[in-house]
Amino acid sequence: MTRCNRLLLAAFSGLIASPLFAQQSGSQTVLPVKNTYAISKGDTEQDILAKAVRVVPTSKQYAALQDEFIAFIHFGPNTFTKMEWGNGKEDPRIFDLKNLDTDQWCATMRDAGMKKVILTVKHHDGFVLWQSRYTDHGIMSTGFRQGKGDILKDLSQSCQKYGLKLGIYLSPADLFQIENEKGLYGNLSTYSKRTIPRRVEGRSFQNKKTFEFDVDDYNEYFLNQLFELLTEYGPVHEVWFDGAHPKTKGGQKYNYAAWRTLIHTLAPEAVIFGKEDIRWCGNEAGGTRKTEWNVIPYDADPHNLEGFRDLTEDDLGSRAQLYTAKYLHYQQAETNTSIREGWFYRDDVYQKVRSADDVFDIYERSVGGNSTFLLNIPPNRDGLFSAEDVEVLTEVGQRIKEGYSTNLLEEAIQLQLKLRSNLSTTFVLDRGHIEFVTKKPIRINRFVLQEAIQTHGERIEKHALDVWRDGKWEQVAEGTNVGYKRILRFPVIEGSKFRVRVSESRAIPVLSNIGAFYVPVRPPQLAIRKDVNGQVTIAPQRHEFGWKPHGEDAVANQQSSFTIYYTEDGTNPTSKSQQYTGAFVPQASRIKAVAVDGAGMLGPMVDETIGFAKKQWKVISNSSERAKATAAMAIDEDPDTYWHSSATGATQSIEIDLGAMCDFSAFSYTPQRKHPEGMMAKGKLFTSVDGKVWSETGSFEFGNLINDPSKRKHVFSGKVRARYVRLVSTEITGNGNSLSMAELDFYP
Repeated sequence: MTRCNRLLLAAFSGLIASPLFAQQSGSQTVLPVKNTYAISKGDTEQDILAKAVRVVPTSKQYAALQDEFIAFIHFGPNTFTKMEWGNGKEDPRIFDLKNLDTDQWCATMRDAGMKKVILTVKHHDGFVLWQSRYTDHGIMSTGFRQGKGDILKDLSQSCQKYGLKLGIYLSPADLFQIENEKGLYGNLSTYSKRTIPRRVEGRSFQNKKTFEFDVDDYNEYFLNQLFELLTEYGPVHEVWFDGAHPKTKGGQKYNYAAWRTLIHTLAPEAVIFGKEDIRWCGNEAGGTRKTEWNVIPYDADPHNLEGFRDLTEDDLGSRAQLYTAKYLHYQQAETNTSIREGWFYRDDVYQKVRSADDVFDIYERSVGGNSTFLLNIPPNRDGLFSAEDVEVLTEVGQRIKEGYSTNLLEEAIQLQLKLRSNLSTTFVLDRGHIEFVTKKPIRINRFVLQEAIQTHGERIEKHALDVWRDGKWEQVAEGTNVGYKRILRFPVIEGSKFRVRVSESRAIPVLSNIGAFYVPVRPPQLAIRKDVNGQVTIAPQRHEFGWKPHGEDAVANQQSSFTIYYTEDGTNPTSKSQQYTGAFVPQASRIKAVAVDGAGMLGPMVDETIGFAKKQWKVISNSSERAKATAAMAIDEDPDTYWHSSATGATQSIEIDLGAMCDFSAFSYTPQRKHPEGMMAKGKLFTSVDGKVWSETGSFEFGNLINDPSKRKHVFSGKVRARYVRLVSTEITGNGNSLSMAELDFYP
C-alpha cells in the first residue's frame, strides 16, 4: 500500500460511531489476534463474533494470498496415454518425452501475471518427475536424456530465472505402490521408529538434518521423498496434497503429523494445501461463492487434525455457522480449475481451451472474491505449453496489467496529503462509510477493497459503492464480505465523487487498501445463428468448453455495455447501421454484425451466409443411425447434437426432402467436434426434383478435418434446382467406417 492510499483513507474515516457499530465501540477487552481461537462453553454469540474478528492468517498464509494468481502443472504418463488417471501399471517408457522447455512455461506464466507454479511431481499413478533415490518408477526409467532428466530441477531453475515461487504436488495416493507386488502401500508393515531420510549408498544428502518417526513402510517412503523434494530443489512455498484416492489397499493410513513436522522444519515458508493452511474451493470448474469467508468453524483444533474433509457447502462462515463452532480458524480457499478440458494434455483439436474472457472472469471472481486462483496449464507431448494456451494466458496477463496497474484515485489521494500527518497503516471506518473526491472526473468500471486482515481479521459483511450524480448519491454496485480482496465490477461510470458504504459488519470495519480502476473491455465477438424456422439471432459468441461447467456468463460478467448493429447489403456495419433488437427473418442471405460500446469502440465483425430455413425439411432415409445420434439431428440447427451412423463402412448416406423446390449454389458440412470419429473426407451429392429420378450433382473433398474440424463449404459450378438431396460419403478420415454430421446446410 502506498503512503497516498493510507492518507486518503485515514482522512475520510469518520470520528463518531454510528449505531451500526456501536456495540463494538465500548470498552470491552480487545482480544489478541490468533490463527485459531477455541470457543469456550460459556461463550455468547457476541463473544464468538469478538473472537472471529481476531482470527487472522499466518504470515505464510498472507504471503500465499498475495500471490493471487498461480499455476498448476499436470505432466506425466497420462500426457502420452491421453488418460486423466493412470492405473499404476504403465511402463515408464510410455513417457516418451524428447524435448522440454521449462523456460517457455515460466516466461508464459510470468507474462500472465502468475506468481507461483505447483508441479505435479507424482500423480496417483506413482510415476515421479524427479531423480528420486527411493523408486525407479519415474523419469529415471525413461529415454528422456538417457534416463538422467529431472523435470523438477529444470522447472526450479526456470522459476529462479523468471522470478516465480515453486510448489510441489505429491499425491498421497500411489497406484504403482498398490499394484506392484513389492509395493509399499497397504502392505501391512509394522510401525517402528525409522530415520528420515533413509541412507542410500552413493546418494548422500547435502542437508544433514535427520528425523525420527514411528511409521510404516509407505509413510517412510513418502517422508523420504518429501525430504528429497524439500531439500534439493530450492525454496518450496507450497506443498499440495490431493484428497482423491482411485484405489486403496490394506487399510493404509497416513501419518500426517510426521509429514507436517517435516514440512514445517524443512520448508518453513511453505503453506500446505488440503490441510490447515489452504482448503479446496469445493469444485474443479472455476466456480466461486458469492460470499467466501476464510474464518470458518471447526469441531476440533485444525493444527492437530490428521484428516480434513472437503468443504463444498455454499455457506461456510456466516454468523450462523460460526455460532456452531468449537474452534474458529483462518483457512483460505484456492479456486482451482484447468485451462483445458481435463488436467492432462490430450490434443490441440478436440480438447477445448478456455477463452481469455473466461480465464479473466475467473481471475476477477476468485482473486476479487477472497480466494486464490490456481489455474492448471498442462504441457503437451513436446514439453511445451501449446500455442493456444500461451495466447490466452498472454492476453489475460495484458488485461490484468492494463486494468489494474493504475489506481485512478491516486490524484485524489495526493490532494489529501496535507490533511493528515498520521501514517497509520489501517483505516477505521467509524461512521461506516468513506467519501472521496477527484480533481477531475474519472471513468471507472472496477473498485477494489481490502480489509486489514493481518491485524483486524475479516469484518465486513455487506457493502456498496455510490457515485454522486445530479445532486444525489446513486448506488453503482454492492457486495457481501471483503476479506483479503473484493473486486466490484460494473458498467463504466464517470464521476468525481464516490462513496463506499458498509451496511453490515461484525465489528468496526478496518481497511488496508482501496482503489478505483478502469479495465478495458472490448465489445465481444458475435455469433449469428439461424433456427429451423429461418429466424436469425445475433449474440455474443458462446465459447466451446464442455468440461465441468461453472454456470457463469463470462461476457456478461465483464459488465461491458454494448449495442449490436448489422447489415444485409454486404457493407460493413457501424453504429449508424440497423440496430439489432431481437430475432428476425433476414431479407438477404449474407449478414454482417458488430458490437459497439458506449465509447464507440467496435468489436470484431462477424460475416455469415445464411442457408435455407429447415422448417419443412425431413429426413427420408439414411444408411443407419445410433439411438442418441439420429439422422434428424443433422438438420436440427443445434450445434450440440449430431447424426452418427453405425460402423458399417465408409459409404454412408442421408436423403432429405427440402419441402419445396430450391435453387442453391453451395452446401456446407459441419462435423461434430466431440471426438475425431466419423469425419467425412470425400463424398458425392445427388439431387432430384421428384425423389425418384436422381442425378449426380458433383463430388467433393474436405481436407485436414482431424486437425481442423470446422464447417466446410462446397460451391457448385452453377445453380442447382432440386427438392430432394442425397449425400453419400465415400471416404472417412483415418480410414473410419462410420459417418458423423453436426449440421447440413444449403445456400441460395
